[in-house]
Amino acid sequence: MRILFAGTPALAVPSLEMAAHAHEVVGVLTSPDQPAGRGRTAVASPVKDAAVRLGLRVLQPEKLDAAFLETVRGLAPDALVVAAFGKIFRKSLLDLFPLGGINVHPSLLPRHRGPSPISAAILAGDRETGVTIQKIALKFDTGDIYAQERYALEGTETTASLAEALAGVGARLLETVLAGFAGGRAPQARVQDETLATYSHTLTKEDGVVRWDEPAEAIERKVRAFDPWPRATTTYAAQTVLLLKSHVYPATLGEDHDGPEAGAQGAEVPGAVRAVDRAHGLLVRTGRGILAVERLQQQFKKPMDWRSFVNGHPDIVGARLGA
Repeated sequence: MRILFAGTPALAVPSLEMAAHAHEVVGVLTSPDQPAGRGRTAVASPVKDAAVRLGLRVLQPEKLDAAFLETVRGLAPDALVVAAFGKIFRKSLLDLFPLGGINVHPSLLPRHRGPSPISAAILAGDRETGVTIQKIALKFDTGDIYAQERYALEGTETTASLAEALAGVGARLLETVLAGFAGGRAPQARVQDETLATYSHTLTKEDGVVRWDEPAEAIERKVRAFDPWPRATTTYAAQTVLLLKSHVYPATLGEDHDGPEAGAQGAEVPGAVRAVDRAHGLLVRTGRGILAVERLQQQFKKPMDWRSFVNGHPDIVGARLGA
């Protein structure tokens, strides 16, 4: 089967590799190289890097215009396969594919439609997520479902670790669906239940700013959901601090800690660093419960564990984060 593949991030690479192994990938559509770093050097997407490694033709148009449509028509693909490309395809493009468009979406649609479904599942505290292979529709993530596979969550996943796991699940599930199409046995698609639809949004740096009046479990989920970007952030001593790892403190404050007593002035204000616990880390008061911060990073500094941070900033105990 002749496939035009579209994708950009590392999440899409296993699906591209599978498609290139099992079918004929006539072209790989990915985003233009983006400037990055202090030197603003143009950097290729992970999908472009993989396509070059596989010896595939790379397409990086600024716009999916008439000239691009002519290029696609000349490639004579049977199907469009998409994994995390991030653009809506017009009917004029989809009409060029006899078998239509097939999309790999890392959630159990119709839950968490949109651009950040993996982070959304973590933020929501979902007990499971998964991957959906769907027919591409003119409206984002609303197409009929060809196949789904569920993936249980342990409550310790970050967006980075979960994306890696779901990338493998998606590639295997896509392989089964494409094999059906190639063998003339296209799977029966089912319509999504619109009453169950939820939506994720494009993440911004502002999403990562921690509100300490939220419950500890909600903040802990933010720390995991915003790893690797935009990171959960707060402020200390007028500088930005990234929260890299944390957990909800499992008990009331006992004797195995150092710092202000529970009744100390200001200790009950959300964001107040109550104490340090030798087994758990920095203990920070939230709107409900205590968050134990295990690993953090001051702006422009190296990441460090909480002990190293306290050694360099002993006055953090008793301070208020995010003030």
